[in-house]
Amino acid sequence: MKNRQLMPLSMVKAGEKVRLVSVNAGQALNSRLASMGFVPDMEITVVSSGRPGPFIIDVMGSRMMLGRGMAHKIMVL
Repeated sequence: MKNRQLMPLSMVKAGEKVRLVSVNAGQALNSRLASMGFVPDMEITVVSSGRPGPFIIDVMGSRMMLGRGMAHKIMVL
């Protein structure tokens, strides 16, 4: 991973790997993402960031779909 600045996951291009820093959301979304395994410093690979449409990511070998609004609240490096 290259040197980067903090940005929302929604800005990451397909094929790039990033590390989760924080989730800027309410308690419900934070809890939901934590239950899905989203924890600080985890590695995320963006599989598809097609517009319009959901974000598809790879987390520890599992693919997940996130809505663009949700992806915008996940801050990564």
